[in-house]
Amino acid sequence: MAEAELHKRIKSLFRRHHVLSIATVSERGPWCASCFYAWDEENNTLVITTDPETRHGAEFRSSPEVAGTIALETKRVGRIRGAQFTGTVSEPEGDDLKRARRIYLRRFPYAALVDLHLWVIHLNHIKLTDNRLGFGKKILWSS
Repeated sequence: MAEAELHKRIKSLFRRHHVLSIATVSERGPWCASCFYAWDEENNTLVITTDPETRHGAEFRSSPEVAGTIALETKRVGRIRGAQFTGTVSEPEGDDLKRARRIYLRRFPYAALVDLHLWVIHLNHIKLTDNRLGFGKKILWSS
């Protein structure tokens, strides 16, 4: 079965924003972190960077299932929109690492000045809320 095409409003949100919140869980309990991201539209993945020594970096390795959000901040209720997602995090290697680096640096060229440890979030579920379509209007996608 072919993977469902992403709705144009999900694509628009992913293109226009650059910060996500990501949640992990371990024996220490839940944890959240904010990360800059670049969206690999062709593969429908999110590329982030974080040191593996951070709590969330270490937890990516021990428990790669994550959840996250990307949201527009606004006080106008009728303009609220954002996405919740779940996925699996991995550390790209070889050609996948080259691609992730190219995509990330295209979005954040100044990051070329630091040592990047890249991670890729393979999305498996997205729920977009877009109040411009009506209060609480949801658009769902699953792989």
